[in-house]
Amino acid sequence: MAITPEGMLAAPRRGVALANPSGDFAIYTSTNYSFEDHEPTTVWEQLNLRSGDVFSWSTDSNISEVVFVGPTNTSILYINATNEEGDGGISLYTADTTNLAGASLVASLPAPFSGLKAASTRSGDIHFLMFAMAYPNGTAYNEDLAEEPASTARIYTDIYVRHWDTYLTPQRNAVFGGVLARSNGSSSYNSSSSMSYSLRGQLTNYVTGKCNATCAESPVQPFGGSGDYDLSPDGSQVVFLTKNIDLPLANFTSSQIYWVPFSGSVNESVPINPIGATPGAEGASGSPTFSKDGSKIAYFQMNGIYYESDRNIIYVANADPTNFNITSLARDWDRSPDVLVWSNDGNSLYVAAPDLGRERVFPVPMNAAASYKPTNITDEGVPAGMQVLPNNELLISDSKIWSSRDIYTVTPDGNSTRPLFQANLVDAALSGLGPNDVSEFYFSSNSTDTQLQSWIIYPTNFSSSERYPLAFLVHGGPQGGWYNSWSTRWNFKVWADQGYVVIAPNPTASSGWGQNLTDAVSTHWGDYPYWDLVYAWDYVNSSLPYVDTARGIAAGASFGGYMMNWFQGHEMGRRFNALVTHDGVTNSLADYATEELWFINHDEGGIFTSPNETSTYYRWNPIRFYENWQTPHFVVHNDLDYRLPVSEGIMLFNMLQVKGVPSKFLNFPDENHWVLDRENSLVWHREIYKWINYYSGLSGASSPY
Repeated sequence: MAITPEGMLAAPRRGVALANPSGDFAIYTSTNYSFEDHEPTTVWEQLNLRSGDVFSWSTDSNISEVVFVGPTNTSILYINATNEEGDGGISLYTADTTNLAGASLVASLPAPFSGLKAASTRSGDIHFLMFAMAYPNGTAYNEDLAEEPASTARIYTDIYVRHWDTYLTPQRNAVFGGVLARSNGSSSYNSSSSMSYSLRGQLTNYVTGKCNATCAESPVQPFGGSGDYDLSPDGSQVVFLTKNIDLPLANFTSSQIYWVPFSGSVNESVPINPIGATPGAEGASGSPTFSKDGSKIAYFQMNGIYYESDRNIIYVANADPTNFNITSLARDWDRSPDVLVWSNDGNSLYVAAPDLGRERVFPVPMNAAASYKPTNITDEGVPAGMQVLPNNELLISDSKIWSSRDIYTVTPDGNSTRPLFQANLVDAALSGLGPNDVSEFYFSSNSTDTQLQSWIIYPTNFSSSERYPLAFLVHGGPQGGWYNSWSTRWNFKVWADQGYVVIAPNPTASSGWGQNLTDAVSTHWGDYPYWDLVYAWDYVNSSLPYVDTARGIAAGASFGGYMMNWFQGHEMGRRFNALVTHDGVTNSLADYATEELWFINHDEGGIFTSPNETSTYYRWNPIRFYENWQTPHFVVHNDLDYRLPVSEGIMLFNMLQVKGVPSKFLNFPDENHWVLDRENSLVWHREIYKWINYYSGLSGASSPY
């Protein structure tokens, strides 16, 4: 059965499976959408980790986050997304997973806190962390309670005016800690399975007020979350990540991790990895995580201070502010891990890293020398989360091109994998999807000695004896890649089931084939990846007889959108019947209209000075080749995209219209660089498919409009 945009968008979106402390079961959220009611519905499901059976755990959509903490293996603390005061805050409840009806309110907090982490202390109290926006004075910010100013004016004295989809304000993210005191009077922590708790005192802000060139913020906007901080298993220590307060925010990627005692304050926070602490390590840090015994802290850090896609290196520090004693693991490994968890015994880490079009899990021992090359224990898919169970197996929640959520366990050596849940075997909209829908090929290019990879995704009921029009998709970044993962924005199978064979190449800039390939795109946006894509098309044209390149279309977003605009002015633009640009660069001389200047400065090879023929800002500018534009072109650009402002899309559409090139412009005033609202996404899919299906001959329509 072909998968439709409606089916894909309405199908359940499941969260990461969270196992209870004994490893008997896991819980996760599942959210469906109804295009009839125009509303989502979220429930919680419970997965038996022995049998794989799934059943409903809770239909209360106000339960937004859960952590297992307390005297038994079924004790939990959870966030209710509302509070009794109805003031935009949240409430905390303790409960037992077997008796949610008996949940106890333990705190009502007047701000929209999230990112819950918690630990039981030796005394039986619960220490917890959450984050929220905070005023400069350190108190939590609640938009619903904030006084509305008489003027909407914004005034800035530095260049970080806005980020992603938001204008920056004096309020910044901060990590808060609190204590839920045991209140049953028991002298023994394990003496009761029904302890009651109450909030003791006020929450502590560990972040706000640490300032120099800028002020600390954790989690780091716009994508930071609870992975930017951690609480030690005994509840006594906190670590958090912030951008380097000694450097301007917009110009550098540098960030540091701070240690602070849970009972302390921002004034007692100490940087673990300031510049100079570890030779070469000056760039972005990530994923600070305590070991199971709380004695060590693992994290990632890049070397490059201007480069957001540099290689992550694994570091381990002592959880001792008098001697952090930082060491690196597998320092020369030519992969860039971005997820980590500790083994139960603390003798190794499990990290996930892009690898050959997948994101694979690798064990890394604590004694891994610089030359150590980890071996993967998983293969297909991209993990959304992983957890080490009491029996030392890993519980992994991932997705694949053919499945929106797979949950399985794998042994530490990778020799045994046990599937527990596969969405494509459960969800009606995904029925029939499987690994046979996908294959890959490698090809050569003139830009690199590395063999380059591309995915092939087939339509439903594919037959190699028939011919299908080509859908040629170019990924964003440019550093990044097309991986074996599910997407609700660029879902390969939904595109294929319009009647295409989808080709999704990973050219120069892609991650997972060594750092050199990723780095090579810098100052080469218009040549290295372009020629790689030419060679990918040539391979398809000469080697895949079931692909009808004469009826092909091409599409891409962000850097992929830039490449569509570059195609338009070059030979590749004539090889396609239609192009689709989603939020791409049209005029690279306007690159400084973005927010993260470190990215532009790095990829353009320096700061913007004057537009001359030696400048990459000029050399790789798509509008230089305006005279060649002639391929029908669909343009999408959104008002809240501050990464690539909407003027880029409007300029592209205006120039196409003036030149008489068939073109169409789609704009969402409430979307950013991505289209996330399901109703908007349905329009996005319908309008784009109407366009490309006309020009590929699939629709038989009399007009693309």
